[in-house]
Amino acid sequence: MLGIFAEYPYLTTIIWLLVVGIAAVVVERIITRRLKGFVRKTEMPPDVGNGLILTARLIIVVGAVVALLHVGGVPPDILVSFSALGGAAVGFASTRTIGNLIAGFYLLIARPFRVGDYVRIDSVEGVVQEITMNYAKILTPANTVVSISTQRILDKEITNYRFSDEESKLYCYGFELNFDHSLPTERLEELLDRVVERYAEMFPKKPEYQATKFTRLDRNYMFYIYAEDPKDIFILQPKILREIMQTWDEAKTASQ
Repeated sequence: MLGIFAEYPYLTTIIWLLVVGIAAVVVERIITRRLKGFVRKTEMPPDVGNGLILTARLIIVVGAVVALLHVGGVPPDILVSFSALGGAAVGFASTRTIGNLIAGFYLLIARPFRVGDYVRIDSVEGVVQEITMNYAKILTPANTVVSISTQRILDKEITNYRFSDEESKLYCYGFELNFDHSLPTERLEELLDRVVERYAEMFPKKPEYQATKFTRLDRNYMFYIYAEDPKDIFILQPKILREIMQTWDEAKTASQ
């Protein structure tokens, strides 16, 4: 038997190539099966799970090719170059996956918002429907769902309208309105008080307002409404806004 290998040395190489190839296939199957189970168990988003599996497969392929080249007698300097090239390919393929995982872990740990919160992320505003390792889904006032990548969220300004006091946990939503000087300030605030009183029973906490800026041209007021269910903001904010502006227009018309 040993004589055959001595007479035909290439048989040893062929056998080693077969052993490395079979070992690579077996390892790939085992690791892929384990990773798929991990993805299902942790309810990881499909694209993140697929990225992890792809990265593991690339590592196995690069390792197997390097081993095959070594068995085939390829010079060490070529092996080093190929290993560096393969490492760069693996790094490039896993960049997004790793970035999303890091961003997702940050959101889960820091918890700048949670499911059910009313938030504004950059220009997107609405109720958080879902948070994963890869994205957050926001239900907007237009009744559409916007998915924002966790990597993008880390680069954006986040406003969470969750409001807590000693008695209850509410969501406080603020919006600003400008009024000119066609009516005296006392008369304007009398009108605003009237609207606030009409809407007091519709909210768990009475709406509030305060003057934020007075200029020669106009007056700025910040209004605050409170809701136990953040989706109520979608309905109540337009209503009270329309009531304020209608009352303002009627009072201006009457004063002319």
